Amino acid sequence: MSTATPSPENPRRIALAKPSFDESEEAAVLEAIRSGWVTQGPRVAEFEQSFARAVGACEAVATTSCTTALFLSLHALGVGRDDEVVVPSLSFIASANVIAQAGAAPVFADVDPRSYNLDPRAAEAAITPRTRAILLVHQLGLPADLDRFAALARDRGIALVEDAACAVGAQHGGRPIGSSGNLVCFSFHPRKVLVTGEGGMIATNDSALAQRLRRLRHHGMSISDVERHRAEFVLHERYDEVGFNLRLSDVHAALGLAQLAKLPRLLARRRAVAARYAEALSSTHGLVLPHAPERALPNFQSYIVRLCGGAAAQRDRVMEGLLRRGVATRRGLMASHLEPAHRDTQRGGPLPHTEAAARETLLLPCHAELSDDDVDYVVASLREALAEAVAPIGSVREGEKSEALGAPR
Repeated sequence: MSTATPSPENPRRIALAKPSFDESEEAAVLEAIRSGWVTQGPRVAEFEQSFARAVGACEAVATTSCTTALFLSLHALGVGRDDEVVVPSLSFIASANVIAQAGAAPVFADVDPRSYNLDPRAAEAAITPRTRAILLVHQLGLPADLDRFAALARDRGIALVEDAACAVGAQHGGRPIGSSGNLVCFSFHPRKVLVTGEGGMIATNDSALAQRLRRLRHHGMSISDVERHRAEFVLHERYDEVGFNLRLSDVHAALGLAQLAKLPRLLARRRAVAARYAEALSSTHGLVLPHAPERALPNFQSYIVRLCGGAAAQRDRVMEGLLRRGVATRRGLMASHLEPAHRDTQRGGPLPHTEAAARETLLLPCHAELSDDDVDYVVASLREALAEAVAPIGSVREGEKSEALGAPR
């Protein structure tokens, strides 16, 4: 096990997230630049087709980010003024923001305290006659209970949109996230599994809807630039509805194609990192490790731990102790309803599990570039930071410690 305390001789710096780039990304970007197609072009179409195959969808539509993918999905479904959308508060604030940007009101529902995903019972209780959709977040790459939410949406006659920003490569019931037939939105931000810098994707099985989404992302234009470029006669476009400028560039798509070819390896390494954490930390007092419900296979976009007892009250001190040792962390999950942007417009009932998770969780470094020695160093650093923050840390209360993913059974 590595020593945790950095010194001038061993100044360790462990990043929370890090893209896995090599010569293949460099070559792909250079080829795109030299081609002359640096805006939305043929590489975007190729990336869409390859991504759709990877997630088991009939169609995929590239956008500038997962945030704009979510907004475009809600807009295309007709969500707007005087409508409500049920969403977990325990998510990056973009999940709530896009609902407001569409003109609707986010209605926050509580989460399951073990998976941190939206609780189906809480979501059902939040539905009103004004509810048009549920925005279901696959939290940190852990799939939510798609079967129960699909049945709920069907029974109540509302849409189900999936925020899969973190979930590429994750599976539910043996099927990849993206294959459900819902509008499923992904992110390629640098903290995600696949990285293009900025970028997003909408997966769907509805070809007509996919074509409309492609028009909407390009100002509502009836033909694409690629179609016009390849035409052997003059084409004039139409603008049948108001659209947006949400196009992904071919440079970003070139990065995406290179990254997509590495997806199996990236997923395997993230899962190996998570298993090493689980084995090393499973007996550490004061920690609750990630829990995956039956039928859910996470991709470990992030590795979340929960502090118990006195350690929970000292969460930020633990994070500061890790930072002094060169280990980057982030608070585990935010509670959007506590932020000023949504505090005054909050709708929905009390959110005790959301607020507890927001206080007590943190993210450890988890990415494909971590070595086994890096993971060991993070583990040693965490133990030292825990001991400094609360000494001694009391035993975990009965029932608080969940089964660790990947730990020996």
